[in-house]
Amino acid sequence: MFDINTQIFDYKNVAAWIDLAITLFIAVLALVLLLKVLKRKVVVFTLIASLCLVFVSWFFKLQLLWSVSLVLSAAIISVGLLINQASIRDLTLNSLTTTKGKNVDKIFDRNALLQKVDIAVQNLSKNKIGAIITFEKDTKLDDFIKTGTILNAPVTPELLMTIFYPGTRLHDGAVVIRRDLILAASVYYTPTTKPLTGKYGSRHRASIGISEVSDSVTVVVSEETGRISIAVGGELIHVASDVFLRTLEDYVLAEPTQNA
Repeated sequence: MFDINTQIFDYKNVAAWIDLAITLFIAVLALVLLLKVLKRKVVVFTLIASLCLVFVSWFFKLQLLWSVSLVLSAAIISVGLLINQASIRDLTLNSLTTTKGKNVDKIFDRNALLQKVDIAVQNLSKNKIGAIITFEKDTKLDDFIKTGTILNAPVTPELLMTIFYPGTRLHDGAVVIRRDLILAASVYYTPTTKPLTGKYGSRHRASIGISEVSDSVTVVVSEETGRISIAVGGELIHVASDVFLRTLEDYVLAEPTQNA
C-alpha cells in the first residue's frame, strides 16, 4: 500500500534542510543575475517554473524529476549567460571602474596624441594663429584650470584649431591637456616676472610662468611670426617646425629627473 510518509521529505533530517537551503541560495543568485543583467522576462519566468519543479521533486522525493529540474535550471542559466555575454562583460567592466574610482588609469597611445597636436600646431603656425597648449604631467593644474572653461573633450587637430581660431570665445588663454583629453580651454596663467631678452608677448610670458611653478610642458605659437616655442622648466625653447614633433616627444614623454 502507498505510504505518503515515505514519499515526502523527512523534516527531522538536517541534511534535507541543508539541501533546500543550498537550492534556495542558488535560486536567489540566479534570479538576481537574470533580473539585473539579462532582463529577459521569458527566461526569468522559465527559471522560476523550473525551480518550482525542483522544490516539488525535492519535497516528494521524486528523484528523476529532481535531476531533470536541476539540469533544466542549469541549462536555462547557461544559455541566458551565453546569449547576453556582452551585457555581462559591460557590467563587469563598469563594476571594476566603479570600484577603483578615479584611480583607474586608462591606457592610451601617447605618440598618437602628440601627432594630433603636431598637426594642429603646424597649421596654427602656418596661418599665424596664436596658441598655448599645456601638457599636464605630475603637477596638477587644478587651481589654474578653475580660471578657464572645462571641456573634457578628446584631443583632435580640428578641435584645437577651432578653439584658437580668432574670434571664438575660447581663443584667449591656454588649453590644458590631461592624459588624452582637452581638460579645459581659455585658462589663464600668471606671467613670469623675470626679465627676458628680446620681444615676448603675453602668451610667451604666461607659458614661461606656468613652467616655473609646475613640471608641465607648454607649446606656444606666436600670432605675429607663427614661430613655435616650448616652455619647460622656466625656459623658453624655440623649435623649428620640421623637428617640433620629435622635440615635443622628448619633453612630454621624458621621465622625471632626479636633482643631482
